[in-house]
Amino acid sequence: MSRDIPTYPFAAIVGQESMKLALILNIINPKLSGVLVRGEKGTAKSTAVRSLAEILPSIPVVPACPFQMGEEVDIGVCSACSHSSCAAKQSGAPPERVMRKVAVVDLPLGATEDRVVGTLDLEHALKAGEKRFEPGILAAAHRGVLYVDEVNLLDDHIVDVLLDSAAMGVNTVEREGISFTHPARFTLVGTMNPEEGELRPQLLDRFGLCVQIEGIRDPEERVRIMERRAAFDENPERFREQWRKASREISRRIGKAARLLPGVKVHRDLLMEIATCCVEVGVDGHRGDIIVLKTAKTLAAYGGRREVTREDVERGAELALPHRVRRQPLQEIATDIQVSRRNRSA
Repeated sequence: MSRDIPTYPFAAIVGQESMKLALILNIINPKLSGVLVRGEKGTAKSTAVRSLAEILPSIPVVPACPFQMGEEVDIGVCSACSHSSCAAKQSGAPPERVMRKVAVVDLPLGATEDRVVGTLDLEHALKAGEKRFEPGILAAAHRGVLYVDEVNLLDDHIVDVLLDSAAMGVNTVEREGISFTHPARFTLVGTMNPEEGELRPQLLDRFGLCVQIEGIRDPEERVRIMERRAAFDENPERFREQWRKASREISRRIGKAARLLPGVKVHRDLLMEIATCCVEVGVDGHRGDIIVLKTAKTLAAYGGRREVTREDVERGAELALPHRVRRQPLQEIATDIQVSRRNRSA
């Protein structure tokens, strides 16, 4: 994504609170395994993801490093890097670091596997006896956000590679008996229009959170959307300046929540609530339980709390479970979760 093109402020997006919350939670806690945003066209899915760049925190990076290395500089990775600018190759001197915003990296729909994972220079390896690696999109997305628009239209093999890397935090490339591994820890954000086709269930389950959105029906809200968009198109910089304070406040809350998250506690009775809810709505496997727990803890941190509440668990279930139940449409599943919640509260 070009930094010269002004992006619409995240804080100025009207409505779609579940989508915005799911994105924020993944920034606070990348271990939530990303988010899938499902919805009809024209519902601000792409706008919301691309506007994340404005509220993302700054991180230390080695200048010009194609692997986005920072505190965890890996000499083994750097030694195979074909970029002479790699600071870790400078003998004796520690690499310089600068602060830079977390990146939002777009994955083009027609990207090949080599473009995604990177390529090994086999000729150089055979002649010189050393590895040379040309980084791909996964290297650029390390420590950032990888955005895949129309993820349901990607080749299944590419989706497998993305989800495996997101789950393991590493990318491994193997060619003719030569292999190379580099860190690839990123937040995976996918958007899709269900009318254009669905993801395979086993791939759908690998997204930590899933939100279903639709166009806003309230005329007042729709007018507000038009007014804000017209103001942005007329003068992007002035519009962004009007929302800068609100954007900074979101960034501040995200930073505070990330610092608070490791100390958030959850009582065992709430773990039983999570397990009971997953059984009642028919969730397969145990990944759903774990993601609900992580989401509830992240919600508590975002709310400035050191202990998870029942409301955190209920909201976490609404974000983490609907796409993990195969028996019914997502809307009916969401209703089941709310009924289960009321039954336990009664």
